[in-house]
Amino acid sequence: MSKVLLSEIEKEYEVPFQKRNIVIKTNEKPTQTYDIMEEIGKGKFGTVYKCKEKKTNQWLACKQIDILSPQIRKETENEIDIMKSLQHRRLLQLYDAYDYGKTMVLILELITGGELFERVIDDEFDLTERSCVLFMRQICEGVEFMHSLNILHLDLKPENILCITQTGNQIKIIDFGLARRIEGSKDIKVMFGTPEFVAPEVINYDKIGKGTDLWSIGIITYVLLSGLSPFMGQNEAETLSNVTKLEWDFEDESFDEISENAKNFISKLLLKDQKKRMTASECLKHPWLTMTQAEKLLSKGNLKKFVVRRKWNKAKNAFLALKRMGAHIK
Repeated sequence: MSKVLLSEIEKEYEVPFQKRNIVIKTNEKPTQTYDIMEEIGKGKFGTVYKCKEKKTNQWLACKQIDILSPQIRKETENEIDIMKSLQHRRLLQLYDAYDYGKTMVLILELITGGELFERVIDDEFDLTERSCVLFMRQICEGVEFMHSLNILHLDLKPENILCITQTGNQIKIIDFGLARRIEGSKDIKVMFGTPEFVAPEVINYDKIGKGTDLWSIGIITYVLLSGLSPFMGQNEAETLSNVTKLEWDFEDESFDEISENAKNFISKLLLKDQKKRMTASECLKHPWLTMTQAEKLLSKGNLKKFVVRRKWNKAKNAFLALKRMGAHIK
């Protein structure tokens, strides 16, 4: 059975390569420098392949993005600009970038462990409150670094938390396509995100801030411990309504064995006023993220159902996106 060891998590994980001065290449293609291998993932606007740098034999990931509109180009350029700053062991690293018209390519650190939630629902993994603590601590470390640079992630959700390897227990935060820089006193408002994880200020189109990411951390914690989504409604509109009404609780029996420290941690994040939410640095000092006990196994039945539902919704949304783009689907 898999055991999450504190010493393994705390062991320093160095970034896989030295900081690089990345300039988007426009006069060459990645195939001149990299051998592009098999497909390892597919998203809304592009595909990810495994690749190897010819000169060093280093294994990496090649993310090819189809530039279907000026907006997609702008978002991709923003993602590259943001990632240049994110040199931290808890954040996915950028290695190279290309732009040749209708396609932009990001060469990235290769992550092979799969999604965190997929990992913990495996029958061979012992999910305990302590293991949840160790995973959430790593997430907070990554967010703390981003926030120290005044960068917001704005799309923290289970799909964007990956395990570095299939056997280790260190994680990486990925997907900075929606990330934004906070520029001085300028108000930033956005209208995007995933309904189950989005903060009230996003729904209300109010000013966002670092607390917007901390709300999402609270949701991820709640789901990881219980397998339940605190604001999930019968449809997207009901979910968003539940978020704005702040209708959630710990009444389900899934929380009967969960510590008061864990509940307090969540309660200090799922606050309507983002200024009252804990910061990432305060999270790391919270008693729950310093606990070393709580080895009792947690039930994973709800969490397995949650993962299956998210997969189904992802497939459904991809299907609808293709339909909107005019694809002929039988």
